[in-house]
Amino acid sequence: MANPFSKGWKYLMQSFDSAIDENADPKVQIEQAANAAKEQHNAITRQAAEIIGQKKQLEIKLNRLRETQADQQAKTKTALQMADKAAAEGDSAKAQEFNNTAEALASQLVATEQQLADLTTQYGAAEQAAKQAEEEQRRSEARLEEQLAEVNRLRAQVDQANMQEMSAQAMDTIGQFNADDSVPTLDGVRDKIERRYATALGQQELAESTATGAEGVMAEIEAGQAGADVAATSKLAEIRAAMEKEAATAGELTPGTESGGAQGVEAGQSDASAKPEHD
Repeated sequence: MANPFSKGWKYLMQSFDSAIDENADPKVQIEQAANAAKEQHNAITRQAAEIIGQKKQLEIKLNRLRETQADQQAKTKTALQMADKAAAEGDSAKAQEFNNTAEALASQLVATEQQLADLTTQYGAAEQAAKQAEEEQRRSEARLEEQLAEVNRLRAQVDQANMQEMSAQAMDTIGQFNADDSVPTLDGVRDKIERRYATALGQQELAESTATGAEGVMAEIEAGQAGADVAATSKLAEIRAAMEKEAATAGELTPGTESGGAQGVEAGQSDASAKPEHD
């Protein structure tokens, strides 16, 4: 049965890691990923350098063993030549001594050749490992270049996202500003001006209409008055003609008659002046 405390601890750690990932700064995470990629490449490079160094070290040993082998071969040949010369001269003791020396040198040469064979095998494996390490280091370098290019692209994308978020926040802030009620708006001022202008136009139109009507009434009154004057003048002319006719018929008028005639004239004038008013 699983330990509940261990299970709960793992759950809390996983939840904590998830919360960190959600709230972490993308730029920091990008830098962490870039540093991890660089560190991995550096580790591969160091490992490749060590493998190549081992190959170089084996190569140095091989060269030294080859020199030792050549020297031992030369000394062995010299010892054999000296032994043969001593034997030819009849000096068997010295010949035996040179033969013993040649045998010792031959034993050393065999050991050297064995070491050389083993080291050659090791060098072959080291050389193959060095080639693989070089290839892996080149692949790691190419992979690092791709990762760094991706890092630069992500950095630019993060900057663009930050700018977009700032622009969106600025737009939201602008939208929160409301118009000040204590200050008149342009629309309200325009409506007020148009209303006053329309009222003034209405007053002007009404005044012009009233003036035109008054002029028409006065013209009608003046026309009627002119007609009345013409009628009165015609009536006076008619009365004078009648009076002259009566005077010519009667001859001389008496004072009473003149007085009556004057009264008749006044009555006629009164009738003439009253007639237009009746019309």
